[in-house]
Amino acid sequence: MIPVPFEYVRPSTVDGAVQALADGGEDAKVLAGGQSLVPVLRLRLAAPSVLVDLGGIPELRGIQEAGDELVISAMTRHADVLKDPLVRRYAPLLAQATATVADRQVRHLGTVGGSLSHADPAGDLPSVAVALDATMEVAGTAGRRRIPAADFFVDYLTTAMTAGEVLVAVRVPKREGWGTHYEKFNRVAQAWALVGVAAAVRRDDGVIAEARIALTNMGPTPVRAHAVEQALTGGPATVEAVAAAAGQALEGTRPAADVFASAEYRTHLAAVLTRRAVVAAGGIRAA
Repeated sequence: MIPVPFEYVRPSTVDGAVQALADGGEDAKVLAGGQSLVPVLRLRLAAPSVLVDLGGIPELRGIQEAGDELVISAMTRHADVLKDPLVRRYAPLLAQATATVADRQVRHLGTVGGSLSHADPAGDLPSVAVALDATMEVAGTAGRRRIPAADFFVDYLTTAMTAGEVLVAVRVPKREGWGTHYEKFNRVAQAWALVGVAAAVRRDDGVIAEARIALTNMGPTPVRAHAVEQALTGGPATVEAVAAAAGQALEGTRPAADVFASAEYRTHLAAVLTRRAVVAAGGIRAA
């Protein structure tokens, strides 16, 4: 199908984008990499009056250090995340999850900010942002503000950004010495996750000193597996201990039932994938 007619604006600054959204009103839409929006436009599931393309804003590209944080600008493409040495050093979990996003073509067009702003519960990056305690920096007519990832995703395809705000950057706390792993179960290559698990583990002399776990597609938003984290922290880094803790992965979840999987199957997957992710992240081997 062909999208309905719309006005196209390509600003060169963040302030220009914010103004264009304000001028466009509630029917204005932001275009980042276009990998989620363009199919929706072609199906006429969205009919914006104005499309604000962020592709011409240099400030929105790149990855840099800022003190104890890694700052990933919103229009940074997935392919650039995968090859960035700062990401590999300070936030390898982000690279691991990004490597599972769709296919090479999508990863060379899709952006970090676009994926997070879309807030699809089956998307891989939102759960990583929650697991890593990332912070979203957004800009609007009232200025800029920062939103913790735990508060950013509020419902299905819905974020805490207000109308007219633009995601500018993702700030990820630097972490060295942690083991990380993203475990994902999908029907076929390039498909959305039926369930995914983002895991970060810090070991100390055979003990799991800290753990951060978040689940993909186990509710309308990413789910932080606090019960699993608490069960793991201070315990032995053994397969048996991890398996016992992973059994609590369903706590706080609201898995959907759809044509791809039942809620019960997703619950089963969550426990299995949590065990696999933690074992891999912690470099744990069976005795």
